[in-house]
Amino acid sequence: MNRQALMRAVLVVAGVLGAGLLVWAGSQGWVGPHGAARRLLVGAQRASQQGEWAGAQMKLEELIGTQPDSPLVDDALLALGGVSEQQQQLAEARRVYRLLLERFPDSPLVGQAQSRLGAVNVALLFSPAVTEADALYEVKTGDSLGKIAAAHHTTVDVLKRANGLTGDLIHPRQKLKIPKGAFRIVVDKSQNELLMTQDNQFFKSYLVATGENGSTPTGTFKIVNKVPNPVWYRQGAVVPPDSPENILGTRWLGLNKQGYGIHGSVDPTTIGQQVTAGCVRMTNADVEELFAIVPTGTEVTIVD
Repeated sequence: MNRQALMRAVLVVAGVLGAGLLVWAGSQGWVGPHGAARRLLVGAQRASQQGEWAGAQMKLEELIGTQPDSPLVDDALLALGGVSEQQQQLAEARRVYRLLLERFPDSPLVGQAQSRLGAVNVALLFSPAVTEADALYEVKTGDSLGKIAAAHHTTVDVLKRANGLTGDLIHPRQKLKIPKGAFRIVVDKSQNELLMTQDNQFFKSYLVATGENGSTPTGTFKIVNKVPNPVWYRQGAVVPPDSPENILGTRWLGLNKQGYGIHGSVDPTTIGQQVTAGCVRMTNADVEELFAIVPTGTEVTIVD
């Protein structure tokens, strides 16, 4: 084979390989109208894997700001929220997750965003950080944690955790962080989901069990009592809190409908099913969190 023929053969092979590489790169999103966004997202992911949070944040913000029409913006927002969490920027993480949910309500990432937003919301509520959802209250002579909690429709648990209090002692002129928004609960029987909102904004959702054969009543109710480590009174027997037969678990939030409430469970495998006698059942960890957050008087709406 002479030199010219060899060069032609090499060029043909290179062209075939180049075309194949171009097709592969296009299928992977590296080239084309969204290639720049893909490269930024992958670069951010690599930076995150190496713990370079500032670099990851910069690339994600560039993607969101310069490629607003890219189908990868929801991925970038979810990743940016995670980067903010890693840097303990919880208020910023909350803003980013909320933005994802507002801009992309049909995204396949909505479930992940809600789960992470719920965790961030709880962490912020129980932290000393004061955000737009909170107020500062100056303790007055004669105040107690119970009195302050009742006046501001919150709980003593929230006041203690948010303000780093290990006991009930407070003193005049002390500043306390207090959440401003009212909490409400919606239970969706068809999804076995309990949704908690604060000032009508998503706060957190929990998987629950509801009544067998639709026995959980529908309507709007209120929480009228809260009992830690409840005794279960069943026909002909009193089951103590520490009994493995006590189906109420570690917490009871009673509704203003006799015999119905939200409670824990001794069998978490039933969560997500319609198996109860009519109450709303949660895991013990989840009901303990809910118990700490919502005060008596909280509105509970149950829908089919």
